[in-house]
Amino acid sequence: MQVIPISVSLVASYISGLTVLGVPSDVYVYGANTVWVCLSIVIASIVGYFVFIPVILKLQGPTIFEYFELRFDRKLKVMATCMYTLQILLYSPVVAYIPAIAFSQATGINPHVIIPVVCATCVLYTCVGGFKAVIWTDVFQFLGTITSIVAVLIFGIQSVGGIGEVYKKASRGHRLDFNFSMDPTQRDGFWQMAIGFATHWIYNLTLQPAAVQKYLSLPKSGDIKRVMFFQCCGLIVVNVLAVLIGITVYAKYATCDPISTGKVTRVDQILPYFVMDISQTVPVLPGIFIGGVFSAALSTLSSTFNSLAATVYSDLVSLLISKEAKQDKEGRILKLIVITSGAICIGLTFFVDHMGSLLAFVNASIGLIYGIIVGLFALGVIAPVTNSKGAFLGALSSFLVVGTIAGLNQWHSFKGRLGNFAQPISLEGCNAHVNITTARTVLDSEKPFVLLRLSFWYNPFVSTMVVILVGLSVSYLTKVTCEARLG
Repeated sequence: MQVIPISVSLVASYISGLTVLGVPSDVYVYGANTVWVCLSIVIASIVGYFVFIPVILKLQGPTIFEYFELRFDRKLKVMATCMYTLQILLYSPVVAYIPAIAFSQATGINPHVIIPVVCATCVLYTCVGGFKAVIWTDVFQFLGTITSIVAVLIFGIQSVGGIGEVYKKASRGHRLDFNFSMDPTQRDGFWQMAIGFATHWIYNLTLQPAAVQKYLSLPKSGDIKRVMFFQCCGLIVVNVLAVLIGITVYAKYATCDPISTGKVTRVDQILPYFVMDISQTVPVLPGIFIGGVFSAALSTLSSTFNSLAATVYSDLVSLLISKEAKQDKEGRILKLIVITSGAICIGLTFFVDHMGSLLAFVNASIGLIYGIIVGLFALGVIAPVTNSKGAFLGALSSFLVVGTIAGLNQWHSFKGRLGNFAQPISLEGCNAHVNITTARTVLDSEKPFVLLRLSFWYNPFVSTMVVILVGLSVSYLTKVTCEARLG
């Protein structure tokens, strides 16, 4: 494969419906601090290229987790593969659910009727076409997604009265108030993105199996530098556009919040509602928007299912079957894994209904696993003293400790005990009288322990640090104990 289609495919696979719908809705409620994700992408690209890519290129295998067996032992490889599989199973239902929200808002059809169609379509062309089909469909789907984003932004700005009016209303509504506080319990801010979310992107850009498979498909290793530069620029552009859309949506409803008035039942529906609202003067816009959201979801799902099949087959299934079975049944087993993944994805979408902000849920849950994998690679590449026992206990400790913190954080957030970080809203421009219930102020005595109030953006970073600290400590202690016995 060549540089341009691989670069476009990588950008498309990262731009799920979560970017198209989740980022604007998050900006609408909490402000534009999400824009600092662009800095974390730059940091991750530099660190990943110079630290991890040279090691990955030497593997030349279908799965990056083979490194853990070569560097440590097979037990750690199996553990990492299981964690990766868990991450995919948590992430895929959200990706499939998001376009269904947009389509449901436009047509009134239940999202759970739409989701099986999305997953079945994705599973079909992933099974039939394989890797090249995933790449080229990503390219065309990216064109649909970027067209949708640009169209919504342009017509949205026009509906508000121009870019100057958008800026004025967003500033007045505190959506452009940037947070540089060092307080780790603040939900969003510069440091949350620059430190916490950089670890998330190190995994995505350099260690994610889907990305690694695409890097290895390039004819020359030098092409990876160009691909990483192009994908870094592409991701920055898309995220900036998504933030601008969120600011524009707020400017449109600065004096009459649709969520408070009951016109929108959950925050992730605010952008589809906005599109339907302004489509009275642009009739084709809903079709363009929905097509873009579906394109974003399909590109992410296809890459996810394809890489999951290759990883699970190479790291787990191949250990259980004979060489003869591998030769005769490899294709069928890979397709079966894709089909099973699609079926599980459909089933788990019923639980997504009960989540709050999808952006917060996804980053809180999968950030833990991203951090563990980054921590394990960091131990293997940077710390030669690390042994298999230290790496295993580091990963296990991080999963248990940070997983507990992340789970309790989301529980307390759901119960409203972490404080209300939402920016102010207004109903002064609403035509009818509206009764709303304001959020209760959380007293200091009611707030949970400080570790349980950490911003979910820090989950990947904290997870990585726990792996490294425990891994190095256990490796040192076991080495000292072994030397003492030999002495």
